Amino acid sequence: MKNSKLIFCALGLFFPGSGLNCFYLQGWKSFWAWAQLFALIGGIAGWVILKDTHFHSAAGWILITFGFIAIEASWLTTIAFGLRLDEKWDAQFNPGIEEQHRTRSGWPVILTVIFALVLGAGVMMTFLAIAFEQFFISQLYEARKLSQ
Repeated sequence: MKNSKLIFCALGLFFPGSGLNCFYLQGWKSFWAWAQLFALIGGIAGWVILKDTHFHSAAGWILITFGFIAIEASWLTTIAFGLRLDEKWDAQFNPGIEEQHRTRSGWPVILTVIFALVLGAGVMMTFLAIAFEQFFISQLYEARKLSQ
């Protein structure tokens, strides 16, 4: 069975953090797929904790950071593997493939790479902005407690 670069990139783009792209290539034995999936589940749990505590939970921030890393790692692998030369892709994931069935990635793969880059950068900037905002709000809250 031929491993498609487009399917790998599309899974990484549309289902970030789920590990589906790694499961596609390596099956159920993929360590990184399971790590991404558990980190994503932890990130969702962290979001629930943060919503319940009005963003004042250290455990929630740690868990949501793991989820964020899983999502960003998925988009990063989409970019890295999408830009890999077709010959290297076939050598690693389709060894011994016949000439007429070799990978020929085109614009669809490049578009998944572009969208992964745009989404990855946007989500990273949003996460960092919210994290720094909450940090400075907590510092103001602590300063008010000290001054009273």
